[in-house]
Amino acid sequence: MTNSREDAFTGLVEGHRRELRVHCYRLLGSYDEAEDLTQEAFLRAWRARETLEGVDNTRAWLYKIATNLCLDFLRKHNRRPVPYEPVPGMDSGAGPPPPRLPWLQPFPDDQLPETPASQPAPDERAVAGETLELVFLTAIQHLPPRQRAAVILRDVAGWSAQETADLLDSSLASANSAVQRGRSALRQALPGRREDWSADPPSAEDLALLQRYMDAAARADIDAMTELVREDAVLTMPPNPFWFTSRDALFGFVRPNLDPASPMFAGHWRHLPVRANGQPAVAGYLQRPGTSVFRAQLIDVLRVEEGRIAQITTFEPHLFAAFGLPMTL
Repeated sequence: MTNSREDAFTGLVEGHRRELRVHCYRLLGSYDEAEDLTQEAFLRAWRARETLEGVDNTRAWLYKIATNLCLDFLRKHNRRPVPYEPVPGMDSGAGPPPPRLPWLQPFPDDQLPETPASQPAPDERAVAGETLELVFLTAIQHLPPRQRAAVILRDVAGWSAQETADLLDSSLASANSAVQRGRSALRQALPGRREDWSADPPSAEDLALLQRYMDAAARADIDAMTELVREDAVLTMPPNPFWFTSRDALFGFVRPNLDPASPMFAGHWRHLPVRANGQPAVAGYLQRPGTSVFRAQLIDVLRVEEGRIAQITTFEPHLFAAFGLPMTL
């Protein structure tokens, strides 16, 4: 018979699984790696469960285990965003190359914690407002791992200055310094218009725009799709090397694949609305010519600005299961 103490331990730590997975995701930017390291954190906690009786704060104990695992992972892999390189023979637009994060993956909104972590102080909300949006995930990946962890613990997860120091096994002065340096670097990495953005969920107007986007794609109405996108729109496709920094360059690449009269026609599309990273998103299914089944092809996460699509991040389909999506329609 399972020991009642072990059952109690399992119930205690499982209550923190979603929160810890999001924490690891913010540190790493990868859903797969966040899932793996969250599982490893619980395994380590299980092995050390006999010491739990001396632990005053189980949540802090688990955060410390998970944070250390993520920092160890980041030290081993030492990866930082770099600008995209030009693709030979491809017009990517005249804008500056965006940062490239081949490891970046979307996060399903329905796996977020049911109760939010402690709210940050008002003077920190400019940094912590939209901490799952891809633009934030991209910016914070520029920070060295320890600064990244310090900012996330202090400004996102809501730990106090002393608690942050304890979680990082550092002095209060050292932890505060890491937070301040991280905040400064993060503000430089974030787009200049960030302070004007809202942390609210997608509005009714955003969702209506998303529906028009799906309908136009299903009709292969390229002109209608173009109207929904800003002239300076940016598209990236992690982990692939393709990128675009203008609407003209983007649709110059996409148009032959959507046009049934083109020899490069990829097939017919159907989309399902999903929620990823607190942003509107769609799961795209493609029915290739000569076939009868729509197969999982991509997840597009959209950033809407001033009523049009300003950014599209296109991901490969292997996370469809994490979003509760079928692989075929």
